[in-house]
Amino acid sequence: MTEEVQKHSVHTLVFRSLKRTHDMFVSDHAKQVALDEQSYKMKMTVKMRADYKPVLHMPVLKEGRDRGPLHASDPYGQPGYPLPDASPDYLVTGTHPYPSAPGVALTADTQLQKMPSEAGVHSMALALPPSQARQEASRTAASVADIHRHAGGAERSQPPQHALSLMEGGTKTSALVPRKAPTMPKPQWHPPWKLYRVISGHLGWVRSIAVEPGNQWFVTGSADRTIKIWDLASGKLKLSLTGHISTVRGVAVSTRSPYLFSCGEDKQVKCWDLEYNKVIRHYHGHLSAVYDLDLHPTIDVLVTCSRDATARVWDIRTKANVHTLSGHTNTVATVKCQSAEPQVITGSHDTTIRLWDLVAGKTRATLTNHKKSVRALVLHPRQYTFASGSPDNIKQWKCPDGNFIQNLSGHNAIINTLAVNSDGVLVSGADNGTIHMWDWRTGYNFQRIHAAVQPGSLDSESGIFACVFDQSESRLITAEADKTIKVYKEDDTATEESHPVNWKPEILKRKRF
Repeated sequence: MTEEVQKHSVHTLVFRSLKRTHDMFVSDHAKQVALDEQSYKMKMTVKMRADYKPVLHMPVLKEGRDRGPLHASDPYGQPGYPLPDASPDYLVTGTHPYPSAPGVALTADTQLQKMPSEAGVHSMALALPPSQARQEASRTAASVADIHRHAGGAERSQPPQHALSLMEGGTKTSALVPRKAPTMPKPQWHPPWKLYRVISGHLGWVRSIAVEPGNQWFVTGSADRTIKIWDLASGKLKLSLTGHISTVRGVAVSTRSPYLFSCGEDKQVKCWDLEYNKVIRHYHGHLSAVYDLDLHPTIDVLVTCSRDATARVWDIRTKANVHTLSGHTNTVATVKCQSAEPQVITGSHDTTIRLWDLVAGKTRATLTNHKKSVRALVLHPRQYTFASGSPDNIKQWKCPDGNFIQNLSGHNAIINTLAVNSDGVLVSGADNGTIHMWDWRTGYNFQRIHAAVQPGSLDSESGIFACVFDQSESRLITAEADKTIKVYKEDDTATEESHPVNWKPEILKRKRF
C-alpha cells in the first residue's frame, strides 16, 4: 500500500512539472506572436508613409449615387472616368494643381482637368490642319493616277472614289478597287535568223568564242587543246595557238591592249601577245579547272572562275591575285564584268548568282531564285539589266541590286550560253543543240532553231556551248559540240507579213522563284 502511494505521488509531481512547462511555453509563444504582430504593424506604417506620403493629400472624388451605365460611344470606356454628358460633379484631378502662369489666375474650373466632350473632340479634329501622313497619302494617290493616265490606263480605271479614309485613331486604309490582270505587251517584230556558214577545223568540241573589237576576226577555244583565230568575213583559218594541255574553256580579247586571254581545264590562265603570238604571262592560283573568264572594260583587271568554287581577280600587268571571291559552294561556271556596279557577277552550279563589290572583294547580293545550276550570264549592251540561264528558265534582273524582272520560260534544256544585241534579241543556246530567240522586253520566243549536225558526226553530238554577236550585231556565231562553228544572219527577205508575230495578249504570269 505504501509503495502504491509513493508511485502515485511521483506521477503527480511529474504531471505538475510538465503542466508548468507547457504553460510557460504557451505564454512565451503568445508574447512572441504579439511582438511580431506589433512589429509588422510598425513596419507597414513606416512603408505606407515612405511609399504613399506624396499622394496622401489628394482630394477625395465626389461619387454620385446614381451613376448611369457607360455610353456606347465613350472613347475611353473605363469605369471611374466621366462620360462626356455626365454630371459636372464627375471630375478627375491630378496629383498637383496646374502651375500658375503670368496673367492667368487659377479658378475652380482651371484647377481641375475636365474630360472633353465628344462634340468638342470632333470639332477640334475638323479644325486641325491635315496630318503629314494624309498629305503624303494624297500625293501618292495623285502620282499613281498620273502613271495610269500616261500609260494609257485611263480607259480601264474606275470612277473616282475616295481611296483613303481617316479611321479612328488617325490610321489610313486603301479602298479595294478591282484591277485588271496585267497582260504581256505586244512584242517588237524581229526578222528571223538563218544559217549561212558552217566552219570546220577543230578536232574536238568548240567550247568558247570571242570577237575582236575591230570586227575583223574571231577566236575559238576547243577540247582539242588549241586556240584558233578565224577571218570573220571569209571564215578562213588565220592562226592556231597551242600551249594548253587540256580543254580550252574560255577566251577573251582585250579592247585596251593587243592581248588575248585564255583559260582551260588544266587550271591555267594565259595571256597571249598577239604581236608575237606567244604566251607572255601566266596567272597561277586556281586549284581546279578554270571554266570562264572576262575582262573589266575600263581597268586592267581580269576575272576568272573555276571548279574550285571561287572567282579570282587578277592584275593583268603584275599577275597579282588581287581578290579571291569566295562564297559559292559549288563550281562557278560563268562570270561577267561591267564598269558600273555590280562590277562582277558570277553564276554557279550551287544555283545562286552573286553580285560582287570589286573594291572590297565581298558579295553585294546573292540571288537564290534559280532552282538549278546557273551556267550562263549576259549583260544587256544598253540597259542596266542582265539575264541568267538555267535549266528551269531564263531570268532577267535589274542592276545594281539584282531586282527580279521576269521569267522567260520554254527553253527546257541545259542552257550553256546567252547572248543579246542592242535590238533586244536574246539568244539562248542549249546542250541539246537548240537555239531560242527571244524579245528582251516582253520575253516572247519568236524563233527556235535546231541546226543539223555536221555530216559524219553522231546525232548525240548536238550541243551549243557558246554563242556571241559580232561587233556589228548582224551576225551570230555559235560554238558547237559537232566540232563546227556556225554563223547565222538575219533573213533580209523577211517582213512582218511573211513572218507575223504569233502573239495573243495572254495574262502575264511572272513567277518570283
